[in-house]
Amino acid sequence: MIFSEFSADSVAEFPASAPESARRARFRFRKWLNASAIFLSLFAMVFGIFWLLWILWDTCRMGLSSFSVAMFTESTPPPNEEIGVGGLANAMMGSLQMVALATLIGAPVGVLSGIYLAEYDPRGKMAVMIRFINDLLLSAPSIIIGLFIYAVMVVRFKEFSGWAGAAALSLIVIPVVIRTTENMLALIPIGLREAAYALGAPKWKVIMRVTLTAARAGVLTGVLLAVARIAGETAPLLFTALNNQFWKAGLSGPTANLPVTILQFAMSPYENWRQLAWGGVFLITLAVLVLNILARILSRGRGTE
Repeated sequence: MIFSEFSADSVAEFPASAPESARRARFRFRKWLNASAIFLSLFAMVFGIFWLLWILWDTCRMGLSSFSVAMFTESTPPPNEEIGVGGLANAMMGSLQMVALATLIGAPVGVLSGIYLAEYDPRGKMAVMIRFINDLLLSAPSIIIGLFIYAVMVVRFKEFSGWAGAAALSLIVIPVVIRTTENMLALIPIGLREAAYALGAPKWKVIMRVTLTAARAGVLTGVLLAVARIAGETAPLLFTALNNQFWKAGLSGPTANLPVTILQFAMSPYENWRQLAWGGVFLITLAVLVLNILARILSRGRGTE
């Protein structure tokens, strides 16, 4: 069935005067080439899935074995303690605070910027410049963003802090939300806007009540994907929030967070720290999986509206 679609075309490429043996040889070559391409594609897919499943298996096996009530209720322990003593509660709280603050900063800026690009100035010089800068931010390594916030905030105030970590994460959220919001609004049919304008609605109300409402699932999907991206970022936090092994309220001063804690514990020679690192890896993997599933559900709902 795979080769039946092009068999007639492949034979038709040769003029009627061509020898039958040459035409059949060319056809066999194209069948072999097609089969080879399909085999290589399947091999690449199986190769990638194999390593992905292996990583997920080790993450689940090692992560679930280190789960305990103490992991969610106690702070990170000192080195070389007994396995099962101490947890990641302070790191979880610090990560939640920074991710939530980064989302509160970055999501509104991204949505408003996407609205400007899609509704107010889609082809202007300013829009072209904004898209170019946004593409640079999307492709920029996160460590560069962390180094920028380090120079702007940490060096200026002479202190690592969770505020600086949230600022770095928000710069990662903004370009993702801008791109998603602009693309989702561009998919809304122009007829919806024209119908609202014909009824006398002002532009801001058309955007709020018509276009943004119609694209709300896609915009929320972009926000969730941005949150999933920053949930496991380590490099920006090394330059900004650093880490803290104690429970503290607020984001002033070095702030505990899961990614940096996992990095430090996984590279340590202490067994209790390595066990907690696997538990943190499983928690981040589970959180990213849940966020991606929610994004898929929302995008599917957008397609059926």
